[in-house]
Amino acid sequence: MFRALLIAALTAAGFGAQAQTWPTKPITFLNPFPAGGGTDTFARPIAARLSETIGQQVIIENQGGAGGTVGATNASRRAPDGYNWFFGAVHHTIAESLYARLNYNLERDFEPITVAAFVPNVVVVHPKYADRIKTLKDLIAYLRANPGKFNYGSAGNGTTHHLSVELFKTMTKTFIVHIPFQGAGPLIPALLSGTVDMAFDGMGTSSVQIKAGKLIPLAITSPKRSPVLPNVPTMMEAGLPGYEVRTWYGLWAIKGTPQPIKDRMWKEIVAAMDTPQLKKIWAEQGAEAGGMSQADMTKLVRSEIEKWAKVVKDAGAKVDN
Repeated sequence: MFRALLIAALTAAGFGAQAQTWPTKPITFLNPFPAGGGTDTFARPIAARLSETIGQQVIIENQGGAGGTVGATNASRRAPDGYNWFFGAVHHTIAESLYARLNYNLERDFEPITVAAFVPNVVVVHPKYADRIKTLKDLIAYLRANPGKFNYGSAGNGTTHHLSVELFKTMTKTFIVHIPFQGAGPLIPALLSGTVDMAFDGMGTSSVQIKAGKLIPLAITSPKRSPVLPNVPTMMEAGLPGYEVRTWYGLWAIKGTPQPIKDRMWKEIVAAMDTPQLKKIWAEQGAEAGGMSQADMTKLVRSEIEKWAKVVKDAGAKVDN
């Protein structure tokens, strides 16, 4: 027993020393979506701020594909040395039940650090429907009258863009054709061109287009209105009570990363989000800052996995991969 305690003490001391010297080289945040999407919106400002405060560059590595699961798979295989991190999203809690096979497990292979931002989705349609669809009730009536003739775009299978609409379809008994993209970055040009009729997009990527008159907003999916689009009603106000979805983005450590390093990263990110520069960016995106503890994010991940598993089951949605 004494020997075991001694080994544990020496190991803890070693990790403590490692955390004091960490980092000694650049750090990578693997973002499992293409550049220009919602994840990038929050990952890049945090990385830029950390690069200033911890003495080493924090690099964003984008690896899009299969609704974020390609990047997640690659991240799970990286060394748990404090130089590899996974900047993912709520989408990965959905993938756990949506995909028939995954080469990783979110709870087994990663350890939550904190949520960076909570962002409401906004229901948007292309202006070519401006004469027919002005409200959420108009949209529902149009979809019921034209089953299968309307399409929606998403940032990929298993993203909240995807399952938000599947939940909407279940609740409204409508049918809309799904067109998945490799991230919100590629989705927006298709939506602006009219190739895609509508989307339940993140506020961060749609608000600028809405203000420019290039997209028509019908409702916000959060329980209260957004200060970024104060005139856009919530889903409940627009006539669909009980509907609530919000996207969130956060940082995970690779399983096995030393606890002192995880603790240091948590403190650095919370401090970064408390700066005027990042507060301004978050406010412009209509985002609520995160900063929850590692334990609380662990609980959030578990509850989201359970929540979305029910949505996937009710919608009958599956992805064979």
